[in-house]
Amino acid sequence: MMDANEQQFLEKLLITPSPTGFEAEGQKVWKEYVEQFADEVEVDAYGSACARLNTSFDVITVMLEAHCDEIGMIVQHITDSGFVYINKLGGSDSTIARAKRVHIHTSSGVVSGVTGNKAIHLQDKKNGKGKQPSWKDIYVDIGVSSREEALELVQVGDPITYADEYDYLSDHILSGRALDNRIGGYMIARVLRQLKDRRDELNVNVVALNSVQEEVGGYGARMMSYRIAPDLSLVTDVTHATDTPGINHKEHGLVKLGNGPSIQHGGANHAKIVEFLETVSKEHEIDIQHEATSVRTGTDTDSIFYQKTGIPSALISLPLRYMHSPVETASLNDVEALVDLMTESVLRLAPDQTFQVI
Repeated sequence: MMDANEQQFLEKLLITPSPTGFEAEGQKVWKEYVEQFADEVEVDAYGSACARLNTSFDVITVMLEAHCDEIGMIVQHITDSGFVYINKLGGSDSTIARAKRVHIHTSSGVVSGVTGNKAIHLQDKKNGKGKQPSWKDIYVDIGVSSREEALELVQVGDPITYADEYDYLSDHILSGRALDNRIGGYMIARVLRQLKDRRDELNVNVVALNSVQEEVGGYGARMMSYRIAPDLSLVTDVTHATDTPGINHKEHGLVKLGNGPSIQHGGANHAKIVEFLETVSKEHEIDIQHEATSVRTGTDTDSIFYQKTGIPSALISLPLRYMHSPVETASLNDVEALVDLMTESVLRLAPDQTFQVI
């Protein structure tokens, strides 16, 4: 289980805003932590960061990848009355955007605001009540009365996040904003630290990559995986825990919170690496779950596996309830199982390991 230092690192990651395209502050937290034990740390032009253990040219390199960015909003327009109209960053859901406290991140600091919500008493009972809002309908009230006042505080293009932070629903259930996928960055850092502590068992080079801009297309992973050109990649992101009411398992499959990480089959997932992960999970008695990939994984795996001549890759997912909301919920037991699976898988790799389907 995580110690006090690791818990502090996770909680600092979760409260540090890192909206897609504006990830610098969150990356500083990650970089500062991994610099304590990595051999080298590198950051590219757009802010993706990687930390290395071993730099030998005589053995293969495995890349552990997560993305650091979170969904959010952005200032789109400011009215004459000082109301701030917004648009989404990444896959933000407009249906839950009203009546929320938000933080607008400006060059001068954080400006607090609330997203407007028409009181139920004032809603048009025939035409307006219950209507799902689109982003063009969502605005932020920052407590000013004119455009001029608003422009003294914010400007078009400033990113926005919900003001929600995190909470523990029980000893092992964590809920909050941006677990997708700040908790992934936490997990690959944990793996890297465990590999450092067990370096005498390590036979390969390791790169832990925390990528930017996954939520808008996986661009950070594309740039850095092309640069690093690893021999294989183990990717971690969140997946939907579908064990809550109202979800059709025939359509979405069944993944349960607390039943271990999920291994995806198909798509970008290399069949032999998937088999390898299954073998390691059995050897170390780590519970795993299974998912089918129809076309895309919807993660950075899709951006990594086809780079250059191909990078054999596989996705290990953390079950998450209420994805892309301010109350994302995960099990720390699943986190520990995923960290263990990834650690033991890397330690089982041979210096000249290859993965061929034929």
